[in-house]
Amino acid sequence: MRAILVAAMLAATMGTAAADGAQVYDSSCAFCHQSGGVGVPGQFPRLAGRVGVIASKPEGKAFLSKVLLNGMSGRIVADGEPVLGIMPPFDTLSDDDIAAVLTYLSGLDHAPVTFTAREVGEARAQPRISPTEIVTQRAALSDRKIVP
Repeated sequence: MRAILVAAMLAATMGTAAADGAQVYDSSCAFCHQSGGVGVPGQFPRLAGRVGVIASKPEGKAFLSKVLLNGMSGRIVADGEPVLGIMPPFDTLSDDDIAAVLTYLSGLDHAPVTFTAREVGEARAQPRISPTEIVTQRAALSDRKIVP
């Protein structure tokens, strides 16, 4: 009986986090990356089916928090399409909101990967890096097949 109660409480918490993540996404990210994270080819990379793959590896998961906290600026290739753009940092969002949106995004077309506010806080405590350095880190992760 106790196990059922704990499972129900965990499910309710995950559902709330996913709903909060969807709301944060809709208000902060969807303008560029579109509803459902489908992106705009050549302009704004799709997030659906990508974030979950990246987050499934520890280095990728850590990288995603850095992207939201530091932004990204420069040339990347996503889905075989070159993209030259700027993503602003979203460091004004709370650690809870960033964790919720990353958890939500990781679950679009993939088994969700849970991000915690503590993990985001640890990333926030690291020295700031430039948005162009994020592109350099992304390229290194792409070479290692962590970022598709």
